[in-house]
Amino acid sequence: MDRVLTMDLHAGQLQGFFGIPVDHMTALSMIADYFKLKELDDKVVVSPDAGGLKTAKRMADRLECSVAVLTKLRPEHNVSRVMHVIGEVAGKTAIIVDDIIDTAGTLVNGVQALLDAGAKVVYAACTHPVLSDPAHERIATSPLKECVVTDTIPLREGADRTKIVVLSTADILADTIRNVFTDESVSELFQGDNQLF
Repeated sequence: MDRVLTMDLHAGQLQGFFGIPVDHMTALSMIADYFKLKELDDKVVVSPDAGGLKTAKRMADRLECSVAVLTKLRPEHNVSRVMHVIGEVAGKTAIIVDDIIDTAGTLVNGVQALLDAGAKVVYAACTHPVLSDPAHERIATSPLKECVVTDTIPLREGADRTKIVVLSTADILADTIRNVFTDESVSELFQGDNQLF
């Protein structure tokens, strides 16, 4: 192996563990384009925590809207409690953006916190749908309007997918591989959104 391609790393520091070139891809623009096509009114992009604020800001810039952030407390592993909504969400269409959704506990708590703060509807989006039990059930029974994910991880067969929309990363992968093999810029494909630092 002489080169690695990654997609929306959870921790950018992982690039430092490789002694070979690492090209980082992101699904951010593809997800933003999906929401642009929906022509939603009065949008606000919401980060599920302070650590995701940079990604939320990039998405908000693409959608030309404001940003909000949720603060949360993690009393134990895979358990979270949303404490506050920072930012104006009342009367808006909120879009929670994250890199990974695991058990969806933080997500459904965040959805409820946004609705309690006056958001009129809540969407969610992530690159990597881990969706460990009971994520599918939590999403299906939550007041979430739609959960947009990519195909970096296959969804579990037989799970309730009524609120889940899957976007293909095939074009992103193909364009990146082409640019690698033709010695063209990978960052140019993502307009700088793939920069981790």
